[in-house]
Amino acid sequence: MILLAKETSYLQEIAVYEANQLYGEMGKFRFLQFSDEAIQGAVDLRNPERIVLEYPRAMIHLMEHHRPGFQRLFMIGHGVGTIAAHYPDKQVTVAEIDEAVVALSRTYFNYSQDNVLIGDGRQLLAEQANDALDYIIVDAFTKEGTPGHLNTVEFFKLAKDKLAGAGIILMNLAGKAQGDKRIEAIHASLAHLFPHTKVFILPAKDREEQRNMLLTGSGEPITYDPQAMAGFTEIALEPGYVMRDKNTLLSSRS
Repeated sequence: MILLAKETSYLQEIAVYEANQLYGEMGKFRFLQFSDEAIQGAVDLRNPERIVLEYPRAMIHLMEHHRPGFQRLFMIGHGVGTIAAHYPDKQVTVAEIDEAVVALSRTYFNYSQDNVLIGDGRQLLAEQANDALDYIIVDAFTKEGTPGHLNTVEFFKLAKDKLAGAGIILMNLAGKAQGDKRIEAIHASLAHLFPHTKVFILPAKDREEQRNMLLTGSGEPITYDPQAMAGFTEIALEPGYVMRDKNTLLSSRS
């Protein structure tokens, strides 16, 4: 593994690596990683158009299957810009708190679009017009996980106000399939505002292993093709407690 760049922003340490193996697959990969060793985005240098990680592939399928002609997408969390770059002809707005992440994505991952706003994702979402968005994606991580102020009933009420018609909010999280009180609480808070929700997870040998999970919420039923979900399978969660801003430490790191 070769270190190409390392920066320490006011939020975190960020590094860019190249490697001949990624998650057991041989090839030539470049990826962005935070100080907690979580990979935030990757490209296949031999096939740059290919989307390497499973969760953006699954999100793309959900969006295109639910509303093929969608136009307006708001994202919280930039990474290397995988999904935003996939839709150069859509109206995509990206909120990213860490300017260093955006700079590295432009230098090492060829991100070229001028659609990234620097700032807190919740605050920037609040500035969007009501009933204007087809999709909202929350893909924001710190070493503590998804910032708490992006998990509450008040945040999901804001998201619901900004979504038009059958719009969907999609969240990329890390958690466990069973007994994960934080994930159960996020889902309960989401379901408090959205009558239709689905939860997807990547398989793992160890049931206690933290892995990618997708939570989705909409005012209308969410449909998908199980064969097109990049390995994610739908699961049911135990009931959780509803989180509100007054019980959550509001963080500006998103």
